Amino acid sequence: MERILLCVCCFSGWFVSTCCPRQYHYVDDAKTWTEAQSYCQQTHTDLASIENTEEMKQLNSTVSSAAHSSELWIGLYSQIRWRWSDGLTGSGADYRNWDTSEYEPDFYSGVQFCVSSLKGKWWDFQCSEKLQFICYRGSQMNPEFDLVDKEMSWSDARRYCRENFLDLATVKNPGENQQVHEKAQSKRVWIGLHREPHIYWSDGTKYSFSNWASGMNPFRGMSKICAALTRSGEWKTLSCETRLPFVCYSLPTPVKRQVVKLTVHVEDPPVDLNDSAVKAELLTRASSHSPPLHSHRLYVYQFPDFE
Repeated sequence: MERILLCVCCFSGWFVSTCCPRQYHYVDDAKTWTEAQSYCQQTHTDLASIENTEEMKQLNSTVSSAAHSSELWIGLYSQIRWRWSDGLTGSGADYRNWDTSEYEPDFYSGVQFCVSSLKGKWWDFQCSEKLQFICYRGSQMNPEFDLVDKEMSWSDARRYCRENFLDLATVKNPGENQQVHEKAQSKRVWIGLHREPHIYWSDGTKYSFSNWASGMNPFRGMSKICAALTRSGEWKTLSCETRLPFVCYSLPTPVKRQVVKLTVHVEDPPVDLNDSAVKAELLTRASSHSPPLHSHRLYVYQFPDFE
């Protein structure tokens, strides 16, 4: 008769899948963005973050199944902090002359962070566009403006101005704006106003994936803009004080991983320890020597290799 002696060793640890998908939760309760953020952080993990196309599809599927019929909040937001290239603060730094007939600034398609001037009116514009530009020399308080008839991106234009003049044009009042308009000769030109392209997810996830709708996102006078999911499944920005339903997300609960290692001593060979029936018997015996099983734990039994 064969005698098989078992030595059972248990090792525990938390097991979290490396591909934990976000689980999205539609909340049909109209709140401001900040109120929605607070609700999600208290009830789930946070307002919805989306890092790739698959998560975007999953979120849209969740929303579609809820049959929502309005825009709704997700966790994306941006602070509005306009700055002059030369660092001007104080008197004149807040002067603006946006083109009000075109709802400027409008953050068109979620990509506009630099400011251009056309016929004396200002527009936010995509910084990579190549335009002629206005530099200034003299001093910050008494500038002399010059048109540079080379077409460059905003950052290249700033570099050129700093190397050959003082900086891109800072415009502090209507009189200086008129001078820039006259120098520009009815051309669209870069001036020195811009804002940092900082867009954030509420939970701190790095912003890399985007799904902006093609269209305007007017935000004149706002210090912060927040992103909403449209009925078409794309993103747009709105005043964060708008009341909308929203989407939270949560992550799967981590599973306790318990590894049970078996040491097998066979006192009366031969017995085929690679036989499935023998392994099943070993597993049954091992289970009887293990701690009680729990539904939130993952048990892995490791058999030694037999030859």
